[in-house]
Amino acid sequence: MRSEKLIFHIDVNSAFLSWSALERLRGQPGSLDLRTVPSAVGGDEESRHGVVLAKSTPAKKYGITTGEPLAAARRKCPGLIVVKPDFAVYVEQSNRLRALLRRYTDAVIPYSIDEAWAEFENFGRMYGEPEAFANKLRCEIKETLGFTVNIGISTNRLLAKMAGDFKKPDLVHTLFPEEVPGKLWNLPVDHLLFAGKSTCKRLKGLGIYTIGDLAQADSGMLFAHMKKHGLALQEYARGHESAGMFDMDAENKGCGNSVTTPEDVTDPAYARQILLSLCETVGIRLRAEHKKAGGVSVGMRTAGFENSSRQMQLESSTDVTEEIYRAAWTLLMRMWDGKKPLRLLNVTATRLTEFEYRQYSLFDSVDYEKLEKANQAIDQIRSKFGENAVMRASFLKSSVSPTSGGLNKEKRRESIEREADEET
Repeated sequence: MRSEKLIFHIDVNSAFLSWSALERLRGQPGSLDLRTVPSAVGGDEESRHGVVLAKSTPAKKYGITTGEPLAAARRKCPGLIVVKPDFAVYVEQSNRLRALLRRYTDAVIPYSIDEAWAEFENFGRMYGEPEAFANKLRCEIKETLGFTVNIGISTNRLLAKMAGDFKKPDLVHTLFPEEVPGKLWNLPVDHLLFAGKSTCKRLKGLGIYTIGDLAQADSGMLFAHMKKHGLALQEYARGHESAGMFDMDAENKGCGNSVTTPEDVTDPAYARQILLSLCETVGIRLRAEHKKAGGVSVGMRTAGFENSSRQMQLESSTDVTEEIYRAAWTLLMRMWDGKKPLRLLNVTATRLTEFEYRQYSLFDSVDYEKLEKANQAIDQIRSKFGENAVMRASFLKSSVSPTSGGLNKEKRRESIEREADEET
């Protein structure tokens, strides 16, 4: 029996699809359960950018993958049922899950809207055998909340999350440090958390094909070819978690969202759009939960695995996307030179309150009440017609990819800073 501190990683299976299915059954009792047929949650099908956000298990049998265009998914499965996302419902279900987890521990740390860690001190004395308790918790979630989860168990967050990503759905897996060689090392290296496509391509060029190859590779060789990034990945392959690796605010401290980019981001215009998208999501969550933020925190991770974060207190509590974004952009500019490749961005609204507080200035010409009403109206439109029904003007401008040319870097940076001001 293990008596030390244990960490559970709880991951909702096909979260958006499951939650949309439950909402549909709640509104139309006796209707078709989307989870039992080929179905998907997706954006505007008339838009070329409409993609699969989540899919049912039957849809997977047709080769449908998350992130592919809806048009391509329909070609694979002509009878595919597609429903629009409802973020307010997803926030509600996410909160229900976290409330259930808090019955057993106060240490519930969200990683995304459908993932969280639950940390337990002196586990054995309180709950007995880890797998038995995890299976009991898994069944309680299914019976009480109506959806299934995978639970990964270990002694650190990295291994708990990787355990939770083993075979799905509705299962419990362990990955304790002593189990790493037997359960992890035989997997392909691209199964390692934070090992992206370009990184895996470089590793395979060095003759490293499995996580075990990486764990046992010569450290000097890795550093020579990949610098600190290679050494960090080797530590992860060995099951060692680095300090600040999952430096996310506890739920009672903030409401956040993060994204790991599919490729290096070196263009401020592209970073600005990513940041605005994150702020949009945070704003929606705040408004859905009827909360205001008194502060904003921004975190970033470079391609070399360097972590940085900054935070600031706002003059007034707010749930307005534009105010959150303005603060977030200011913070990012304080720690990023616009050149060093970014691979992760995080925005967290902190100092949450249910009470509105606004400090007005004689020199402030912004109509905040109008912005608040506009944000609420946009939420309602998106809830009814889908997230792509309303788009900000900045997303309709000429797209700027991470590798695009154009303006001189310094001039482009000045231009983006002006646009950030204009956005609010």
